[in-house]
Amino acid sequence: MSLAAVTGRFQPVHAQHLDLFALALAEHDHLVVAVTNPDTGARHAAATSAHRHTDDANPFTYFERARLLAAALAGAGLADRATVVPFDLTRPHLWPEYVPRDAVQFVRAYSAWETDKAGRLADGGYGVVVVDGDPAAKLDAATIRAGFRDGSWASLVPPATVPVLRDLLGRRASRA
Repeated sequence: MSLAAVTGRFQPVHAQHLDLFALALAEHDHLVVAVTNPDTGARHAAATSAHRHTDDANPFTYFERARLLAAALAGAGLADRATVVPFDLTRPHLWPEYVPRDAVQFVRAYSAWETDKAGRLADGGYGVVVVDGDPAAKLDAATIRAGFRDGSWASLVPPATVPVLRDLLGRRASRA
């Protein structure tokens, strides 16, 4: 079985993530969706990304993102070919415990951050496929998160994730 992997925060998962998943699965049998910043201790500032470690950029827990990813993968018909795992970018010595070294990492590069991440993964022993991303066409998860405040988010996420996000956002509102 050939393995592909896509790493990301998925805060939240959106259509461009699903596109990258499908691209990886077009070339491999199984996909490992590796969720970075799986806990607050894994968040660290990066020179190439000023926001990745902030609370605002990480509203969902690993468990909540795993639920969202499961819904998105099921909705796209990919659930039977994917496994969701935590993946702490700050602990490369543990990466093979979550994503086998023979998995080929797919990284869509829109900015210096993604290029840096691709380099880190290659330095960690993974084969890496860098897919060029057009920064002007990037669906920014920050836009989706801003939409949580004004209600404009639902059209920006995979339809299968809408009920899960409504539940998660409703729970937060009831705790506030």
